[in-house]
Amino acid sequence: MNSELVLIIDDEPQIRKLLKIVLESNGYRVIQAKDGKEGILLAGSHQPDLILLDIGLPDMSGHQVLKNLLAWYTKPIIVLSVQNGEEDIVNALDSGASDYLAKPFRTGELLARIRSALKRYRSVDQSDSVVVFSDLEIDLISRTAKKNDTIVKLTQTEFNLLSLLVKHEGKVLTHQFILKEIWGMGYQTETQYLRVYVAQLRKKLETDPNHPIHIITESGVGYRFC
Repeated sequence: MNSELVLIIDDEPQIRKLLKIVLESNGYRVIQAKDGKEGILLAGSHQPDLILLDIGLPDMSGHQVLKNLLAWYTKPIIVLSVQNGEEDIVNALDSGASDYLAKPFRTGELLARIRSALKRYRSVDQSDSVVVFSDLEIDLISRTAKKNDTIVKLTQTEFNLLSLLVKHEGKVLTHQFILKEIWGMGYQTETQYLRVYVAQLRKKLETDPNHPIHIITESGVGYRFC
């Protein structure tokens, strides 16, 4: 059974009720806040293991709540946003949120995102130089990649991009974040540039580049490495 404490910050009673039922039935402990001010207070007093934060709150912007929390809270924060809130999602991820979930969401996906975020928090260890993902093996020190034990030839930029994705495995990285990290501040709007490199990586690393299982597109937001 899970023992982690999850704080739900959402102004919709039906959403809070659904989340509480799903989480408690899977062993999580739950506390709830109906607005940003209450959420910040509960986060400070209860120190939850993970926070589910709705972007659309009645008393203050969810982005302001996120900014306040990230000043001291170091555990995962998953933001909840309406289906068409791509700008909200991108801003939240770039500000430091761990992940996002679009409303309406499937309970199975919710639980998977929570497990992934908690696992990343518990097992972050950048000292591991070799990481293995099913058919892929990436050595971050020697800067080599293998697929099915065969060396894959990557350019310097391709490996830099792969390394960034791998180091943040399971986390959504926005287009702007990736472009800034790999190419610099002047490239943050060059999303087509990024698509070209992602396509090249998929051709070299994915068994079926048209149906990737490692480099996943988060539509309108960015990419996630699985």
